[in-house]
Amino acid sequence: MKKDDRYRMALEYFEREFPSAQTELHYQDPFQLLVAVILSAQCTDKRVNMVTPALFEAYPNAASLAQATPEDVFNYIHSVSYPNSKSRHLVGMAQGLVSQFGGRVPDSVEDLQRLPGVGRKTANVIVSVVYGQPALAVDTHVFRVSNRIGLTRNSKTPLQTEQELTRYIPENKRAVAHHWLILHGRYVCTARSPHCDRCGLTNCCQHYQLKMRKNEKK
Repeated sequence: MKKDDRYRMALEYFEREFPSAQTELHYQDPFQLLVAVILSAQCTDKRVNMVTPALFEAYPNAASLAQATPEDVFNYIHSVSYPNSKSRHLVGMAQGLVSQFGGRVPDSVEDLQRLPGVGRKTANVIVSVVYGQPALAVDTHVFRVSNRIGLTRNSKTPLQTEQELTRYIPENKRAVAHHWLILHGRYVCTARSPHCDRCGLTNCCQHYQLKMRKNEKK
């Protein structure tokens, strides 16, 4: 199958299956989303959503969080993964927002990556979700699903995956494609045991087709 056809079939399926795809993190403003995305690294959105209400009540903006200590923040987020480093990153991020950007979450990937705890994936999430830019964030779900389906080929890094996906996905669909791939990876194309029996992409999925060919040879 040609790559263009695989992308076309996959995007058409995602549009039908997840017409209103969006982040499952709970937030009310750009600052809260930035905090939540930092916390979500190697952690489930469900767990993040459990700890952020109390955290946001205690620190509703960058100015208040910038005055906290990592030890203060740890008490609110101790149940997420890597709470020690994330506590330091959150306080450092808030201090950076206050000192460099007047407390406002910047709208460029480059500026966001100047903040502690903010990598390219997190920055892409913010500019796409908050500012509507055609950025495509690559997390573990996006990386895995893209390679399994065959949307990417031999991509070794998230950046390579991002570059290949943006080459084929139309600009006006890149932001939502991030959510499509995440939801598909979270609920269908799971890491250990993908649910191919209830996947609508078997007609274009490279992983499924290879599996079927191997079964035929047995």
